[in-house]
Amino acid sequence: MRKLDVFVQVAQQGQITRVAESLGLTQSAVSMALSSLENLHGGPLFHRQGRRLLLNEQGRRLLPMAVGLVQDMDNFRRMLEDAHDQPSGHLHVGASTTIGNYLLPLLVADFTRRYPQATIQLQVGNTEQIEQAVDEGQLDVGLIEGPCHLERLECRFWRDDELVVIVGPQHPWCSAVSVDRSTLLDGQWMMREIGSGTREVFEAALGRDVQKLDSVVELGHTEAIKKAVQAGLGVSCLSRLAVQTELEQGWLVAVKTPLDLTRQLSVLISPGRYQGRLLQSWIEAIDKAVVATLG
Repeated sequence: MRKLDVFVQVAQQGQITRVAESLGLTQSAVSMALSSLENLHGGPLFHRQGRRLLLNEQGRRLLPMAVGLVQDMDNFRRMLEDAHDQPSGHLHVGASTTIGNYLLPLLVADFTRRYPQATIQLQVGNTEQIEQAVDEGQLDVGLIEGPCHLERLECRFWRDDELVVIVGPQHPWCSAVSVDRSTLLDGQWMMREIGSGTREVFEAALGRDVQKLDSVVELGHTEAIKKAVQAGLGVSCLSRLAVQTELEQGWLVAVKTPLDLTRQLSVLISPGRYQGRLLQSWIEAIDKAVVATLG
């Protein structure tokens, strides 16, 4: 089963170094597991292209069965873990950037204090990356910003969120009662990368006018965007969750616009995933945290 798990991970990630890190193994151990599986098969399962490994025809034929076996074994393990009095075992949670950086750290800490036999492994990426990881079985559950694009995943509402257009304290927009659509289009925009739920919601709010944006600079991290805007290098649109401290301190200013920038945060689960006690307890915990916050 370990060899099959390695095979599936390498097929999905394409690099031995990444798989070694995610599984807590050495690179040589991952390479040996692959070699052993290929020896059992009687031939290679991958094309080697530099550091990348791409499935060949035989590998592509075996992958669906290997994924099913690994998922069945994982579900079996979770059924055994459910025999404990308290939730126990390892839960792989994925979250898009805003949720992972600004909401989940405290929730994870509280959950593991309450259930010391449980371990939460948190993976942070953009919405598109989290969707794919849930779909491929790398994650037990995902939390994303914006809409889900994979209909085969189980997606349900978690909580509301709001985006705000932000500028530095010396920016000319600070003196405006409201910034109209045409003025927004002339801004020097600092944006997250394509695949980000934050960017998708902002572009959807602009509609067809998104093509008229005068200038866009892509930065792959929310903190980098906040620093750039604070320094007067441009304007941006981020979750209020991500900029609350900076707004309270006056380091950033939220400007009023005619755009509808509300959105929903959602929970993603693969329909084939066994929803045992640990996963159910985690979902109950994050739902209660939302109720407590709203209350």
